[in-house]
Amino acid sequence: MHLVGTPSDNLPKVLGTGHDTGNFAYISLSAREPDGRDAEYIEWHSLDHRPEQHRLPQLRQSLRVVSTPECRKVRAISTPAYNAVDHVMTYLFSGYASMPDFIVLGHALGDAGRMPLRLPLVSYLTADLAGKVAATRAVAGAEVIPFRPALGIYLIIEQGHAPAADLADITGVAGVWWYHTGVAPAPYNDDFTGLQVTYCYLDADPVLVAAQLGEAVKARWESGEVQGLLAAPFYSIVPFEWTRYLPSGN
Repeated sequence: MHLVGTPSDNLPKVLGTGHDTGNFAYISLSAREPDGRDAEYIEWHSLDHRPEQHRLPQLRQSLRVVSTPECRKVRAISTPAYNAVDHVMTYLFSGYASMPDFIVLGHALGDAGRMPLRLPLVSYLTADLAGKVAATRAVAGAEVIPFRPALGIYLIIEQGHAPAADLADITGVAGVWWYHTGVAPAPYNDDFTGLQVTYCYLDADPVLVAAQLGEAVKARWESGEVQGLLAAPFYSIVPFEWTRYLPSGN
């Protein structure tokens, strides 16, 4: 639909009422379930594990997305380090101080028999928010774009740093948030320094938007300022339609 009125980012009175505090992301990148039980995993995670995380007071938002065979066909780049990624789970926190409780909660659920399935982990990343922008047509402000319904995301992982605001000019992109990785907080402590992770939040079909976004990210890499590692569309999970988007098709 065509949304009317002045965009929030141009309204000081709206901006003055409050600011979202989500500025730290925990990102889990996983491969498909080896025995084809992706739908079973998605159902369990969506109905049990993911909602439990929201008891953590600093958790601001969570998002699960999945790649389909059609998504894979239109990846702009998929390097060996990330080629196996078919599932992405993102937790957006107001700070890294929740990490110890995040670990404790996971262990407590596991000890109670509440973690029956695991996906093969490709990598995980922790990252600090570096920039955010909303498309003017979205009307909603940049700070709340992750809370706006999205059909999916276009995920970009790059070596190096470069602002990604111009990607919000592409049709189908409602807004863009980008993060810079660093050393993961305790108890992880892994060093991911030097990467940029960009989320393009989509309100049009991710596979269709991927063509134009793919051209845009390839243009970003021409200067050599950043190097593409993964640039790929993913679909948002549709509640109670667990088989709608799967890595191996339906």
